[in-house]
Amino acid sequence: MGMIDVGDKPESLRSAIAQAVLEFDNSIYESIKDGNSPKGNIFEIARIAGTMGAKKTFDLIPYCHPIPIDDISVELNIESNQIKIEVRVKSVWNTGVEMEALTGATIAALSVYDILKPLKSSLSINNIEILEKKGGIGEFKEDFKENLYAVVLTISDSRSKDQDKSGRLIVDVLNKYGFTMVEYKIIPDDLETIEKELRYFSDSNKKKVDMIITTGGTGASPRDVTPEATRKTLDKEISGIVENLRHYGQKRTPLSMLSRGVAGIRGKTLIVNLPGSALAVSQSLNALFPGVIHIFKIISGQQTRHHHDQQDKQQQK
Repeated sequence: MGMIDVGDKPESLRSAIAQAVLEFDNSIYESIKDGNSPKGNIFEIARIAGTMGAKKTFDLIPYCHPIPIDDISVELNIESNQIKIEVRVKSVWNTGVEMEALTGATIAALSVYDILKPLKSSLSINNIEILEKKGGIGEFKEDFKENLYAVVLTISDSRSKDQDKSGRLIVDVLNKYGFTMVEYKIIPDDLETIEKELRYFSDSNKKKVDMIITTGGTGASPRDVTPEATRKTLDKEISGIVENLRHYGQKRTPLSMLSRGVAGIRGKTLIVNLPGSALAVSQSLNALFPGVIHIFKIISGQQTRHHHDQQDKQQQK
C-alpha cells in the first residue's frame, strides 16, 4: 500500500475545480463586503494562500505525487453570510489534479477564517467539494456505432503461441476496448508472407477488419522486415501514430528510438506495427489507446463538428 505508480499512464491535459464555503454571522457582512478585514484584504490573502496550498499538496497529503502545475486560479464571492471560494488547477501530466484543487480551496478557506476571527467567532467552513474534474484518457473513450474487428499478427520465426506474451497481450487489450477478434496468428519474418497476410485481411470480402496490429520485426536486424512489408501495403501512412509510440517509449527506455515500426491505412483498415518485446508492447498500447479509436469514425465518415468543438474547448482551458 502507498503511492500509486502512474509512470506508465500517458500524459494528458487535466483540470479540476474545487469549492470551499466559509459561513459567517451576517452581522459582519458590511465590514467585509469589500474584502477588508483587520488582518488585510480577504481576496488577496485567499488567492495567495489557495495558490500556495495547491502547489504544496504533495507535502501535505502523504500519497499525492509532486506534479507540474501549469495554472492555478482562485476566485472569491462574498454573499450575505457566505464566502464562496473556488480554486481551479490545470496540469499536463499522468494523474489528476483534484487533490490540488481541494487543498487549495481548503487552505484558502482556513486563511480567510484566520483573518476574520477578530470580527466574529461564529465561523464555519463547509461544502469542501469538487465541482468539476476533466482530463485523462477516460475523456477520449468513444462509443462507436458499429462493432470493430481486429487481427493480431505476431512476426516470428521461432515463437509459439504458448511463448507469445506480446500477441496475447494485444488480444487482451483489444478485447478490453470492445474489438472482436477475427484472427490471431504467428507468421514468419518473411517480407512476402507479411505483405500477403496484411493484404488478405485488409481486402477480405468475407469479414471486415478495422484494425491489424503486428508485433515483432521492427528492429534493425537483417530479418526485421515488418515495416518494409507494411509500407508496400499502405494507401496512406499515418506517421503521427508511431511517432507518439516512440516518444512515449523513449521517456521510459533509450532503446525505443531503434524501433522502425510504421502505421497507416489500407482501404478502411488501420495497420499498426508494434515492437516484439512484451514490455514495449505494453507501453505502446498505453500510448495507442483509447485515442486511436477515433480514427474509425473518420474512416467511416461518422466524425462530427461536435467533436471539433469539444477539442477546441478543451485546448482553450
